[in-house]
Amino acid sequence: MELQLKVIGALLVGLAVMHAGFPRYFNWATEFKPLSLINRQMMYVHTLFIALVVLLCGLLCLNFAPDLVQTHLGRIVCLGMGIFWLVRLVVQFVGYSPLLWRGKTFETTVHIVFSLLWLYLTVVFLLVSWQ
Repeated sequence: MELQLKVIGALLVGLAVMHAGFPRYFNWATEFKPLSLINRQMMYVHTLFIALVVLLCGLLCLNFAPDLVQTHLGRIVCLGMGIFWLVRLVVQFVGYSPLLWRGKTFETTVHIVFSLLWLYLTVVFLLVSWQ
């Protein structure tokens, strides 16, 4: 399981880095113009902090996989992360309309890939927590 946590660590670091491209890819400069200043800034700040948390979780998995697997505290941390990613998996299906991806090749691929990623993260973290 330590190897799986290290793989997850690398994936989460990559995911955190991807967040840096969100404003440009999703054209936030134009899309957010109608929003109030506070709402625009909240989107940027929340995205920054989500990326930071994902980065820190990734670094935790990369650098402390043995501790996560072998200690009681590590397994509790994994339980929390397993629950977090389980909720994220559910939100993938109830928080986003299928109109955003259904019938669109690229968007459907992204939807499937990220659904599988959230499932993988959930399963590994929960399995570690139950050891």
